[in-house]
Amino acid sequence: MSMTSLHKIALIGGSGFIGTRLMGDLLQDGHDVRIGDIAPSEAYPDYRVEADVRELESLLQACADCDTIINLAAAHRDNVRPVSLYYDTNVTGARMSVAVAEKLGIQRIIFTSSVAVYGHQHGEPDETFPHLPINAYGETKSQAEDVFNEWVKEDPENRTLVVVRPAVVFGPTNRGNVHTLMDQIVKGRFIMVGNGENKKSMAYVGNVAAFLKFSLGLPCGHHVFNYADKPDMSMIRLVDMICDRIGLPHVTGLRMPKILGLGAGMIFDVISRVTGKNLPISRVRVEKFCASTAFKADRVQKSGFIPPYKLEDALIETIDAEFKSSKSTSQKTSPEKAVG
Repeated sequence: MSMTSLHKIALIGGSGFIGTRLMGDLLQDGHDVRIGDIAPSEAYPDYRVEADVRELESLLQACADCDTIINLAAAHRDNVRPVSLYYDTNVTGARMSVAVAEKLGIQRIIFTSSVAVYGHQHGEPDETFPHLPINAYGETKSQAEDVFNEWVKEDPENRTLVVVRPAVVFGPTNRGNVHTLMDQIVKGRFIMVGNGENKKSMAYVGNVAAFLKFSLGLPCGHHVFNYADKPDMSMIRLVDMICDRIGLPHVTGLRMPKILGLGAGMIFDVISRVTGKNLPISRVRVEKFCASTAFKADRVQKSGFIPPYKLEDALIETIDAEFKSSKSTSQKTSPEKAVG
């Protein structure tokens, strides 16, 4: 466990899923934290000030008197429109964060990037792999990293930059890709596309928040980490585990060839554009589903960080919280803390 002093932290984008979990962890440890976000914080309304990561003046107010900026703000969904919002939030937001840090003399920035910067590369990318993003989200996260990299290079002996690239993050109340998969299985709408042997790196929100808090204790300089909870699961194992927990028969026996799945995704994309509705199936999501999105996270292990929760227990806790009937609620437990 890292030994960190107490900090005054501006948690930009702190009203969101990861930010809400991190906020509780930081307050529990005694840090002085202010949320800066355009969205209200349902969990911590008294700690939130309205701030837009794209606007210098509001960001200056949110970061006043702070010694650390944690930037979680991002446009991250697959179907954000217009596409320029990715650049406005992710890249302009990085530039504004750097400008605020320079103006206020803040020497520590923690930035949540994404494994999306790697695109669909073969093998298990580590932090040294080139950035080959395939969409606007990954591209803008990569560009944002460049902005922060230039900032820390100007004074590496006194400045600290921590870039954390999480794999797909999940947990109760999140409505991302893992929840969508669970929801489709529960509703009987799931079809296994591809052979199902592709592996998926995932990150439980409680562990991601714990690692962001841990990174407050890192020394000056530039630190980059992939974050994923190990061991990775194959898609077949993940789907079968969800079925077992919910009490449904396995649905991995019948499989659709990938090319047909991509065609179906394109049809749903057309329907989404015509109707203006966000649908759970898209070409991008089918592509992600079929890809092996596994990433090395050895640097996290070498840092001395010990994830407080086991991956399988965290998945079970998420399934129970979101999909188990009230009849089984009494059996619901929080994920067990991992034994160090």
